[in-house]
Amino acid sequence: MKFNIYGRFQVEVRREGEAWELYRIEVGKRARMNDVVIPSTLESDEIIVYLDDIFHELAGYGQCIEHLA
Repeated sequence: MKFNIYGRFQVEVRREGEAWELYRIEVGKRARMNDVVIPSTLESDEIIVYLDDIFHELAGYGQCIEHLA
């Protein structure tokens, strides 16, 4: 699943075994974001709400996280 974080950057969330892994996507590369831990108990449809909770300080007025794929 890919998400646009308030138009500032994009991330990819992948399920690896029992854990969720978060990657920051940049042109030509993908880097693991080890400083953000997504609880393994979250369902895939709950990820966008969790990302909003984590990154809400980056949001401008009226901005939201966009699910890309």
